[in-house]
Amino acid sequence: MESISSLAPFLLMFVVIYFFMIRPQMKRQKQEKKFAAELKKGDKVITKSGMHGKVVELNDSDSSCVIETLAGKIKFERSAISMEMSQKLNTVAEKPVVKEKK
Repeated sequence: MESISSLAPFLLMFVVIYFFMIRPQMKRQKQEKKFAAELKKGDKVITKSGMHGKVVELNDSDSSCVIETLAGKIKFERSAISMEMSQKLNTVAEKPVVKEKK
């Protein structure tokens, strides 16, 4: 009985770490993989290094994409595209601007 009570704090710590650290990270990885798989030509994206551009070519064999920027075309890995920043960019672009009449 004493050995179970001495292990209880460690088990509780593991459960807390799992639910607050490991599980959310796994969920985030799934979302990023889904985002990278759903990229299509014409999507506006921002890379993790901060470069803005538009997807012009997707290559499934090596999971890369070509992004057109103001300076030209650059080839990136799909994993280099920032999911959060690209989604924010696309939601701002999709919202229509409504002018109020005075």
